[in-house]
Amino acid sequence: MGQKVNPIGLRIGITRGWDSIWFSQSDYKKNLHEDIKIRKFIQGRFNNAGIVKVVIERFPEKINVNLHTAKPGIVIGQKGSNIEAVKKILKTMTDKPVNLNIIEVKKPETVAQCIAESIALQIEQRQPFRRVMKQELRRAMRGGVEGIKILISGRLNGADMARRENYKEGRIPLHTLRAKIDLGFKEAKTTFGQIGVKVWTYSGDFIQSKEESEEDKYAVKRRTS
Repeated sequence: MGQKVNPIGLRIGITRGWDSIWFSQSDYKKNLHEDIKIRKFIQGRFNNAGIVKVVIERFPEKINVNLHTAKPGIVIGQKGSNIEAVKKILKTMTDKPVNLNIIEVKKPETVAQCIAESIALQIEQRQPFRRVMKQELRRAMRGGVEGIKILISGRLNGADMARRENYKEGRIPLHTLRAKIDLGFKEAKTTFGQIGVKVWTYSGDFIQSKEESEEDKYAVKRRTS
């Protein structure tokens, strides 16, 4: 199962939290569709800004959107012009005031989504895909990841038949739930069609502290008593 399922969704509540932080009984469907629209709009508006994830927090009177990006300068714009424009559009989409918080991603060379975007951009610029994959592999390993796998598929080098190629270094323990595994995906648009780029990174295991494990045991006892 670990080979097929999305490794991020499988590990929610274990190695990472939810990207939508809110609870609603009556407006669940409306809020869910709004979240999807917000994410699609931001990804489209800042296509090459290294958007890693968009975390949405909902409150009764406002919405907080936390934007994790590798290129905060592109997102903010000159004197914050991009931020103000995006906030106005999001307000019309949600009928609520929206706070936009920009969080810079440290060490983007080790983040799966940033690596996938970098590879896709270089493929669109007609760089040799094998050389690009090997370069990103080495950069990630030097950056501190314990394992990385890169898979690209499509009409590579303009071949008549689509195929896939992958490179791997280190470990990617997909069946270990405590393993901190990240997944990134990006499509490179070329004259021969789209080429899909997928990247998996492994950055060690999630070790729960003694205090957190005691709190979890206490919570389980309260639920079962």
